[in-house]
Amino acid sequence: MPPLIAALDDEPDILELLKITLEKAGFRFAGFEDAEGLYRFLDREKPDLLLLDLMLPDMDGLDVCRQLRKTEKLASIPILMLTAKGEESDKVVGLELGADDYLTKPFSVKELIARIRAVLRRPGTVESTRRITVGALVLDLDKFEAVVGGDKVELTATEFRILQFLASRRGRVFTRDQILDFLWGHEKAVVDRTVDVHIRNLREKLGPAAALVKNIRGVGYKVEE
Repeated sequence: MPPLIAALDDEPDILELLKITLEKAGFRFAGFEDAEGLYRFLDREKPDLLLLDLMLPDMDGLDVCRQLRKTEKLASIPILMLTAKGEESDKVVGLELGADDYLTKPFSVKELIARIRAVLRRPGTVESTRRITVGALVLDLDKFEAVVGGDKVELTATEFRILQFLASRRGRVFTRDQILDFLWGHEKAVVDRTVDVHIRNLREKLGPAAALVKNIRGVGYKVEE
């Protein structure tokens, strides 16, 4: 079944454009003009990705992002922010709250599809096993789950992929650009701080296993016991 993309945007014209564009690209689509409608939908459905506008009439998009990341059954839904706000600070706040990517309005249809496919992409691993273990950290690649000391850790899709990338090549140092290229290839142009934000969020969530993710000053990051 094609991936289901949900969108929350208070502009009907934008929702209609997204519906036409995404269905033409082979996705299923569900659009909502207010947060209440989206929440009712999420009670019965779990989309593969959410397009989230930050400027909403009934609730700030950042609050929606924050609430979803605190809800266990919804925390793993990838979120791509659609916003007219172009300032870097707004983008960073969204990433800090757990969004996986952002796209500033007005956007091109081709770039939108490329960003969605990049976020949905589930990169493979150089290891043949479907489970990666580093110290107290266990990554189950089939279930897309991270466990630390027997306790499940709720990660966003991007956080999991970064951890998978580093953990499957333990001991090797990767620059921020290399990590960005792995996640999005050449489909994305972002500031280096994007990686730093995701790494900081990762460490906070990993608790006692946070020390496995090491910052090599002036170079990049690695995972190592």
